[in-house]
Amino acid sequence: MQPTLLILAAGMGSRYGGIKQLDQFGPHGETIMDYSLFDAVRAGFGKVVFIIRDELRKDFEEIFTEKLAGKIEVDYAIQALDSYVPAELGEVKRTKPWGTGHAMLCAKDHVETPFAVINADDFYGLEAFQLIGNFLKTDTDDQLHAMVGYEVKNTLSENGSVSRGVCAVGENGNLASVIERTKIYEKEGRIVYEEAEGVTPLSPDTPVSMNFWGFKPSVFPLVQHQFESYAIANIDSPKAEFYIPTVMTNLIQTDTGHCKVFRSRSAWFGVTYPEDKPTVQAALKKLHDEGAYPEKLW
Repeated sequence: MQPTLLILAAGMGSRYGGIKQLDQFGPHGETIMDYSLFDAVRAGFGKVVFIIRDELRKDFEEIFTEKLAGKIEVDYAIQALDSYVPAELGEVKRTKPWGTGHAMLCAKDHVETPFAVINADDFYGLEAFQLIGNFLKTDTDDQLHAMVGYEVKNTLSENGSVSRGVCAVGENGNLASVIERTKIYEKEGRIVYEEAEGVTPLSPDTPVSMNFWGFKPSVFPLVQHQFESYAIANIDSPKAEFYIPTVMTNLIQTDTGHCKVFRSRSAWFGVTYPEDKPTVQAALKKLHDEGAYPEKLW
């Protein structure tokens, strides 16, 4: 059975200042998603579900429908502010999406196979898709999920702080914990994360989540239950976000799920700030020049 790829593309891009999901980075105007889709097809994925805001659907259809025809099945899931929020809470008074865990939940009715989840604005490389794809196609344990971890030193931006899920991995190679750190940066030659309590150093090879996850469909009822509880507790907090690391932490702590960690030492790159764009463009051009990708993807 071919796995499904979910692409998280409903974010607001507040730090980027625009719809970075659809911005052009490749030498022929490719989005970063084009590279993920190209690699997913090569790795044997059979369907992609774009998780978007409703107002973006027309733009996505114009960009992707024709080029992906005959290569991979295409579907769309809408992340609405009131999706899966208990009706008794009434009107949802927020403008920002509920976060990556909620986005994944919004694709629940569009997925029938094991599935991977990625960010729209991150470049992961073929190896990551092959690792997760092979796992999803061969592993039969409904409670075992997976992620690709990258060394934190390979995931920073020269233009400001970044948000990463900082991971601890047990001796069995499974994830022991993942904690979302929303302000990681380099300071005086050290990598640190900053919180209200102060600044804490991170080892350069610390594995972090770049939101490349692999799940079995059995996870959806658990995610829905988690989110409904989260929404009840945070209905009056317009900036509260329900992250996939929160989902995974709950699964581990309640012994309802486990997560195999695939380690990647590849150099990740992505877009957080407008100033990141030239770096990404240069990195993609180099990959084309080296033959990792054909002159034109499609």
